[in-house]
Amino acid sequence: MKRKKTLLAAGILSLIYVIYLIVYFSKGVSESSGSEAIGAGLAGMLVTPHLIVVTVAMIFNWIGFFLNVKWAALTSGILYAVAMALMIPYAMFILIQMILSFVAYAKMKKEA
Repeated sequence: MKRKKTLLAAGILSLIYVIYLIVYFSKGVSESSGSEAIGAGLAGMLVTPHLIVVTVAMIFNWIGFFLNVKWAALTSGILYAVAMALMIPYAMFILIQMILSFVAYAKMKKEA
């Protein structure tokens, strides 16, 4: 089975982005005090749905890569689009993953 390089690239970029989000917002909450901690907590709560959807999209992305199934590539692309809609200021960070997932789906569709 030939695995898609586009799904691999999207999976690696997503993993880096999810790790970045977790570290950035957990550090912001733990290192601040008083009203800064409240603001950091609120920011973390606003980003949490985006983080969850990106994480689920990344899981489907890896399923599509390792099992070479096209439905998982499509699902990950759709979930990346949903994550972009949930947090528009962070949309630029997952635009590439979304495009790569849809390209991988299109290529898988031609070969099947």
